[in-house]
Amino acid sequence: MSEIVTALEAGLPGLLADIGELVRTESPSEDLASVADCARVVAGLGTRLTGTAPEWVDSSGRPALRWRFGSGDRVLLLGHFDTVWPVGSLARHPFEVAGGRLTGPGCFDMKAGVVQLFHALSVLDGLDGVSVLLTGDEEIGAPTSRALVEDEARRTGAVLVLEASEGGALKTARKGMSGYELTVAGRAAHAGLEPGKGVNATTELAHQVLALSALADPAAGTTVTPTVAASGTTRNTVPDTARLMVDVRVATAAEQDRVDRAVRGLAPVLDGASLTFSGGPDRPPLPTSASAGLFELARGHYAELGLGTLRGVAVGGASDGNLTAGVGTPTLDGLGAVGGGAHADDEHVVVAELPRRTALVARLVDSLLRGAPAAPGRVTP
Repeated sequence: MSEIVTALEAGLPGLLADIGELVRTESPSEDLASVADCARVVAGLGTRLTGTAPEWVDSSGRPALRWRFGSGDRVLLLGHFDTVWPVGSLARHPFEVAGGRLTGPGCFDMKAGVVQLFHALSVLDGLDGVSVLLTGDEEIGAPTSRALVEDEARRTGAVLVLEASEGGALKTARKGMSGYELTVAGRAAHAGLEPGKGVNATTELAHQVLALSALADPAAGTTVTPTVAASGTTRNTVPDTARLMVDVRVATAAEQDRVDRAVRGLAPVLDGASLTFSGGPDRPPLPTSASAGLFELARGHYAELGLGTLRGVAVGGASDGNLTAGVGTPTLDGLGAVGGGAHADDEHVVVAELPRRTALVARLVDSLLRGAPAAPGRVTP
């Protein structure tokens, strides 16, 4: 096994201690004070391991942390330190290391990856050309950091995303996502005395649920899923309003455009009903063309490190890697912790994989700094 893997295995106790400190600093996305506290811990960790303090980028009270070493334009390491877990989750899911597994809220998604990122950089001889961007709102769709992520991606040659890896496979493609909210307006009436004078928003909503579901194309990898629905006020009143949320996942930008046009072209079925749609495309797809060159590089280094055969997988979930691929920058995702249970009670990290995956990140960064190509050219989203 490679010397870098051996060295990182020897340093595993320190890596585990750093993960423990970060996991114990709870940081649900909507709690700005907790996110800021976690940012301070991350800033201290990065400063200690790289010798450089970050730049704090603040938007609406929500911090992001950016490091640029030298030009910072060869490779961007990307991640987030917010989680879906509310403050107090540690009481039920404390940070623990036992039986070869590490547990605790947010350990897998993605606090272990943040720590691995800095430990990978700490073993390199030089960092000129590296940038690091860690945000505090990825779990809620990057409402304040999206432009920052895209701008950083535009100025760099490649992006490595330290999101977690289910089963050890890198994420070589991610579906794009769109989200819509439909509001149906009808007309209220007494359901017993004169229902015919009403326009039933629930009935109209049922028509629209079927129409929206029909926009899916399984062969193209497109899913259109009506999710949260609400209508009506009382049992004996014809409902005059209804609302529906819709989740859309697509493998290609062309499919995202097709579904968007079709959604906006839907018309009411009942006379007197009206439809209002809000929302739209949120994150573009991360296509295999965006990751192909970087994945081949990673697969070669994984074998050279004596770690076996590296796998890639396409997934339906989105990350900030979708944003970086969307602006045309080669992007490889899933380089963080190996484990499972993201957002669930069984969230965990496989301890033995921590130094191995950290070594892969270090080797990838070093290779890109030395001029290894991330892709034949800029990626066409």
